[in-house]
Amino acid sequence: MKNFLYALLSGILLAVAWPTYGFPLFIFIAFVPLLLAEFNIRNHSEKSVKGKVFGLAYLSFFIWNLITTYWIYFSTPFGGAFAILANSLLMSVVFLIYHIVAKRTGFSAASAFLVSIWMAFEKLHLNWDFSWPWLNLGNVFSEYISWVQWYEFTGTFGGTLWVWLVNIAIFKAILQFREFKEKEIIFRAILKNLLFVLIPLGISFYLYYEHELPEENINISILQPNINPYTEKYNTTDTRIGELLLELSRNSVTDSTDLVLAPETVFADGTRLNLFENSNAVFYGTQISRLQPELNFLGGVSLYERFSDPARVRSQSNRIGLTDWYDDYNSAFLIGPEKPVELYHKSKLVVGVENFPYQNILRPLLGNIMIDLGGTVAMKTTQEDREVFWLNDSTGTAPIICYESVYGEYVTGYVENGANFLSIITNDAWWGDTQGHKQHLSYARLRAVESRRYLARSANTGISAIINSRGDIEKSLEYEKKGTISGKVGISSEKTFYVKYGDYIARIAQFLAVFIFLFAMIKYRRSRPS
Repeated sequence: MKNFLYALLSGILLAVAWPTYGFPLFIFIAFVPLLLAEFNIRNHSEKSVKGKVFGLAYLSFFIWNLITTYWIYFSTPFGGAFAILANSLLMSVVFLIYHIVAKRTGFSAASAFLVSIWMAFEKLHLNWDFSWPWLNLGNVFSEYISWVQWYEFTGTFGGTLWVWLVNIAIFKAILQFREFKEKEIIFRAILKNLLFVLIPLGISFYLYYEHELPEENINISILQPNINPYTEKYNTTDTRIGELLLELSRNSVTDSTDLVLAPETVFADGTRLNLFENSNAVFYGTQISRLQPELNFLGGVSLYERFSDPARVRSQSNRIGLTDWYDDYNSAFLIGPEKPVELYHKSKLVVGVENFPYQNILRPLLGNIMIDLGGTVAMKTTQEDREVFWLNDSTGTAPIICYESVYGEYVTGYVENGANFLSIITNDAWWGDTQGHKQHLSYARLRAVESRRYLARSANTGISAIINSRGDIEKSLEYEKKGTISGKVGISSEKTFYVKYGDYIARIAQFLAVFIFLFAMIKYRRSRPS
């Protein structure tokens, strides 16, 4: 029963630490009860040891996933259940592997392995087809952005490392006190862990107050049309949408406005790619850009390309008939004065909604289980490069579409290609007024710190915002409000350490995880009696 309560406590602590409602200080003790439960089972149980460890880990991680990501259910009950159950399973498998290694090595090696394999797991979640990095530990500080200004050097994996080091240090102190019963151990542990927490905090606060916001800036107007995707968006013509965006723009654009930003797939009729330049999206984007001479318009559009040539078929192509296919695109486009239309296709896709993972293996078993989100039921086609849209010869922005904003190293690709500030266009209406859209906005603040770039965010139903290069929200428009935000967005050309080197901490962790695992297995085999 004690171990069960430990696991229950870990799940609750992980959940109450999470943004946007939680307090991240709890994350520094959240894993300790589960580690104690695993230690007790490893050293005092003889039967079904692996099963007990796995079961308790699953309880902790299920509670964490359920409380923090329950909102997925509001867009898709099946997808919500799958995400919560599957992610809890994967986390439990990671913890079980740690248990196997801990039985075969000492405390230091086992602890290093746990930190390394957890970061390797988070890195996997950023890159494989079942990608779901929403609960990567470094995200926990997104509402307390002044705590992690050093993400410009480490990215969110620095936060994951910080969380695990403190948890393991506390866990070690408890084990030592259990064994020696000396009060000095507690006093030393308190001092040591205070330093583990306070030193990074002190460095972060210093960076926060020393960081100078860019002196150069542009003027931007962000549109929030507030169109319900279930009842309006896919039942409303691009003409009506264009008139609405034009009206909002007329009410907000001034002689000094440089950019109007509109949400993801705001033009949702579905336009043939080869007819795009004659579409309503381009027509109304052009009308908006002509409101003043130097004005640019950036918005989202749904495009498709139909073909019959089998040589053009890709893994992301959708089949209609025997020799009939189409590619479907969730795209961003930029229209500016006297220059060709620029186009970018979303490339980090939502699992089950825009991407069928490992379809060559799963489709024969499961059939077509793509999830319907108010008209979006197709594999999306992506592009290789991180496209930068140029407002003029010297000012570029990153056209980040929705889910892409959760991926730190991915976003650095835009900055490497010259983006001076970040633009996020998203929908965020699928989950209703829950933690979903609030967490999505909150995570965007981490991208601003990692790249030291201002960020402009247009969300269909909210929350639209301007975020500065410290990660502070300077202006925002509430959820389910129709309107606009106007303000200045700083532009910068400097590249942070993280932009240059990406997730280097995770790459080191992957190497260490493999090395320690092999070391543990070889050492265990050699030590077994022959």
